[in-house]
Amino acid sequence: MDQLTGILIEKYSPMLTNKQIWEFEQIHEDIKFDMLYVEPGNKDKISWKSKLSHLNSDIRETVVNTFDYLADGYELWITSSKNDQKIDTSLIPYIMAVLVDTMIDEEICLKFREENNCLVVAVDSQTDVIDCKEFFEEFYHLATGFNYDINTGIPDDETEAEMYLTRLQEEFDLKMKEKLGEKYLPGNNDPDSITLK
Repeated sequence: MDQLTGILIEKYSPMLTNKQIWEFEQIHEDIKFDMLYVEPGNKDKISWKSKLSHLNSDIRETVVNTFDYLADGYELWITSSKNDQKIDTSLIPYIMAVLVDTMIDEEICLKFREENNCLVVAVDSQTDVIDCKEFFEEFYHLATGFNYDINTGIPDDETEAEMYLTRLQEEFDLKMKEKLGEKYLPGNNDPDSITLK
């Protein structure tokens, strides 16, 4: 993993879970950011009046709609739409979690750094499988809803953990079968796999 990214993750850990992101967005309904795509090496030519700027914009929507710039190697500079374009550091864990959640399906690793009152984001094209695994392990709780420092109750021993999770799945299946009857698909099955049997 990129060294500056690792330092930033450690600085702002634990990252937000999806539930915390949702709660944060309920409290800050109109949260907007000023964002600007910058070619690497051109940071001395930053202009918020550029056609590559997205002022007072929704972060998730902007990144999804303009992802090609990130894929082409541009850096995304993000700052507050308020406070004279000075990033409020309390927003950085939110921004990082939202961006990683947006990239998680594609397994695209990001690089983060702080510079000139902005959070700067880029695609980390130098990662190998181990770097990617290390990066996403820092954010795995996005999906699970658990922060890494919270005891989930899952035993450390692999065999015990498997038995524990199997028991939980069986208990859940039983409850759902009682509620839904034949409509319920047990375990992680999908309709096609059951039809094939």
